[in-house]
Amino acid sequence: MSLECLGVLRDAFAEVSRFRTELYECLTARGDALFELCDALLCTDGPVRTIVDPALAPEHRRGHGALYAGLNQGHIDVARLRRTLVSTPLPRAADGRIVLAADVSPWLRPDASTCPDLAFATHLAG
Repeated sequence: MSLECLGVLRDAFAEVSRFRTELYECLTARGDALFELCDALLCTDGPVRTIVDPALAPEHRRGHGALYAGLNQGHIDVARLRRTLVSTPLPRAADGRIVLAADVSPWLRPDASTCPDLAFATHLAG
C-alpha cells in the first residue's frame, strides 16, 4: 500500500473518529445506551424489524433493558447534532467530485423505464 493511500485512510479514520466523538457529545441523557444502539443499528446485517433486534447485535453490549431506557429516557441535543452533520465533510473523488452512495432495491423491475444512454456522469451540465 502506498504512503498516499495510508494518508487517505488515516485522514478518513480521523474524520470518522471525530464524528463519533461529536455524535456521542450530542447524546445528553443515557448517551452510552443510545450510542451503542446507533452502533448496533449500523452494524446489524439485514433489516431491523423489531425494537429488540438491535439488542441482539454483538455491538450492543448492554442488556435489552438499557435499550428501552435509552429510548424512553435518553435525550439528543438536536441543534448540536445538526451542526455536527453540517460540519462533516462530504467524501470526494481524487478529482474533487462529491462521491455519494445510494441504497438500491434488490427487486428486479423488468418493466421499469430506463434510458439507453444512462451512464455515470463525469461532469455536471450547467
